[in-house]
Amino acid sequence: MTDQAVDVSGTTVSEEGRPPAAESAPTESQFLGRTRELKELRADIERAGLDTLAGRKAPRARVLLIAGRPGSGRTALAEELVRQVADSYPDGVLRARLTEPDGTPVPTERTARDLLTALELTAPAGADEDDLCERLREALATRRTLLLLDDAADAGQVDALLPENPDCLVVAVSGGPLTGISDVRPCTLGGLDTKSALDLLDRYTGSVRITVDPRAAEGLVEICAGQPAALVLAGAWLAHRPKAAVADLARQLRTDGDESPVLERVFRLSYAALPSAAARILRLLSLAPAGLVDPHTASALAGCSVGAARTTLDDFTGLGLVRAVESPLPQYEVPGCLMPLLRSLTGTEDRRAEVQLARARMLERTVRLLVSCRAITETDSSPAREKLADLPRALRFPNPRAAADWLRIRQPALLAAARLAVADGELDTLARRLMAALVKAMVAHVGTQAAAPELYGIHRLVLDVAERRNLPREKAAALLNLADLDARTGRTTDALARYRAALDAGRDANDPYATGRAMESVGGAHEELGDYDRAADWYGRALAQRLARDERADAARLHGRIATAHTYAGRYGEALRSWRSAVTGHRRAGDVAGQARALSEMARVQEYAGRPEESLLTCQEAVEWARRADDVRLQAALQVRLADTLDRLGDPAAARLHRVTAEQMLGEELPESASAREQDADACEIRSASEED
Repeated sequence: MTDQAVDVSGTTVSEEGRPPAAESAPTESQFLGRTRELKELRADIERAGLDTLAGRKAPRARVLLIAGRPGSGRTALAEELVRQVADSYPDGVLRARLTEPDGTPVPTERTARDLLTALELTAPAGADEDDLCERLREALATRRTLLLLDDAADAGQVDALLPENPDCLVVAVSGGPLTGISDVRPCTLGGLDTKSALDLLDRYTGSVRITVDPRAAEGLVEICAGQPAALVLAGAWLAHRPKAAVADLARQLRTDGDESPVLERVFRLSYAALPSAAARILRLLSLAPAGLVDPHTASALAGCSVGAARTTLDDFTGLGLVRAVESPLPQYEVPGCLMPLLRSLTGTEDRRAEVQLARARMLERTVRLLVSCRAITETDSSPAREKLADLPRALRFPNPRAAADWLRIRQPALLAAARLAVADGELDTLARRLMAALVKAMVAHVGTQAAAPELYGIHRLVLDVAERRNLPREKAAALLNLADLDARTGRTTDALARYRAALDAGRDANDPYATGRAMESVGGAHEELGDYDRAADWYGRALAQRLARDERADAARLHGRIATAHTYAGRYGEALRSWRSAVTGHRRAGDVAGQARALSEMARVQEYAGRPEESLLTCQEAVEWARRADDVRLQAALQVRLADTLDRLGDPAAARLHRVTAEQMLGEELPESASAREQDADACEIRSASEED
C-alpha cells in the first residue's frame, strides 16, 4: 500500500468532523443509561449550597464530582451532563484534562494557560501558576461558564482552577473523593443498569443474538459488572465474529481462578485475536505522546507504511481499542483505561531496545515532518525548499495552509512529544533536534510573539537537556532565549539573572557570540532597571569584544547604546562623544541608514545640552543621510524635529515649511506645534530604530 501525503484538504471527514471509522463502531454521541445519576446531578446544580443555607452568598462556583474507576463511563456521563445544561451557560464550556495518559498530573500552570487560550486571552510567557490562575479567575469573574475538569488526580488541581463566581459551574471527574473542596456534590458510578448494558451490546451485535439467548446476554452483562469499557470490547469482539454466540464469550470470560479485573480479561481476548503485526502496533501505541496518535505516529512506531497504519487504526476503532477524535485530520485517542494494559504488554513482550528504537523512529518522523512544515513557508528557490523535494511524498505538505493546519491540530501531541523525549533521558540528541525543529516551525507559522508561551516551555526543556549533558553552548542559548522572553514580559530582574548565567555558560563554551550577546543584554537589563552607570559599563565590555573581533557594525550599534545610557544619566558630553563614534562606525561600515539614525540621536542630545544651533545643523545632515537611505519615516520625524527647533529659535515660518514637508511625507496632518510628549515619543521611535539596526 502506498504512503499518503500529508494533505489537510484531501482528508475525508465525517459529519461530526472525525475521520471515517469501521462501520461496526457505534456513534459516541448516543449516550445510554445513567438516568438516575443525571437527574441527581441536575438537581444538585439547583440545590442551595451550605453557604446559602447559612445566609451567605456562595463565594465560588458549584462543584459537581463524578467519581468512578477508569472505564466506568465517568467521562461520558460528564459530557452528557454538559450537553444537557450547556444552554444555561451562555459564555461557553471549557474543558481540560488534568492527568497525562501515563498517570502524571498535568501542571496547573499548563492547564490554566490552556484555559486562558480557549477564552482567547493571552498571558505572559513564563508566568507562574499563581499569576495564571489569578488571570483565569479574573476572566471568569464576569462570565457564566461551565468547566469540565476531567481525570483530576487530587483536590488541589481542581481547587486552584475554581472560579470565584457562583454563576459558573465546575464538573470534575475523578477516581475518588476531592477532600478539601467545600460543598462538593459527589456522584459515584457503578455499572450500567441491565437494560442499558444490553442496549450497548445490541449496538455492536445486533438484536438477534441478544433476543435469541437473553439469559446469556444478561450473564455477560453480569460478568462485565455493567462496566461500559468492558461491554464495548465485548460487543466489538462479538461483532467481528458473527457466528459466535453470546454464551461462547461469557464462557471464555468465566475462567476458573482468574481474578483479574473483567476489563483486563475482555481486553486479553481482543488482543489475542489480533494478527501479530497488529498486536505489535497496538502495544506500541502506549508510546504515543498525550495518548494521541495519527497514521504517521503509528507508522513510525511500527515501521510500516502510513496507509497500512491508517487501516490498522481504523480496525482498532471498530474493535473499541482506540477512539476516533473529532478533527479535520485522521487522529485517534487511546482510551485511558487501556493505557496501563498496553504498557504492561509492552514491558513483557517487547525488548527494551526495540521499544527505544520505536520511540526513536517516532521522534525522527516528527522531526522530519516539522522540517517539512517549516520549509513549505519559504520561497521556491530557498535551500530548505530544494531539500523538501527530496523528502518522501508522505512527508510533504501540499501548501503552507495545510502545514499550518497540521501544526495547529497536532500541537498538543508535538509539545507532549518534546516533554517525553526530554524526560526519557536516553534520546537527548533526537530531543534537541525535535525541539529545534518545533521552535522553527512555530515561529514560521505562528510568529515569535504569538508562540511565546509555548516557546518558553520548549526553551526550558532545552535548558534541562543542556544541564544534564553538560552542553554549555546550548545552555547559553537556552538561557538567552528565556531571558529575552522574561525581558519582554516585564520580568527584568529574572531576565538579568538569566543573562548573567548565560554569560558564564558562554565563557565555559568559549562562544564569543553568546558572551557578547549576554554582556550587551546584561547592559540592557540594567538600563531597563534605571542603573545607567552599570548599563554603560556592560555595553562597554561588549563593545571591547566587538572591536577585538573587528565586528564594525555591531561596534557602531554598541556606541549608540552607550550613548543612550549616558543620555538617560544626563551625561550629555559623554553621550555626544559616543554618538560621534557611532556615526563614524556606521560610515565605515557603509550603513547609510544607521548613520542617519545616529545623527538624528546626536541632534536630540545637542538640544538637550542646550545647543539648538548645533542640533539644527546636525539634524539637517541627518535629513540628507535619511534621504539617501530612502527612509521616509525617519525623514518625516526629522522634519518635525527641525520645525520644533526652529520654533524655539524664533523662526515660525521656516518651522511651518518643515512641518508641511513632514505632512506630505506621512500623508497626514500634523499639529501646529509638537508637544513635549510628542517630541519624546518621536525621540523614542528614532532611538528604537537605532537600537534595532
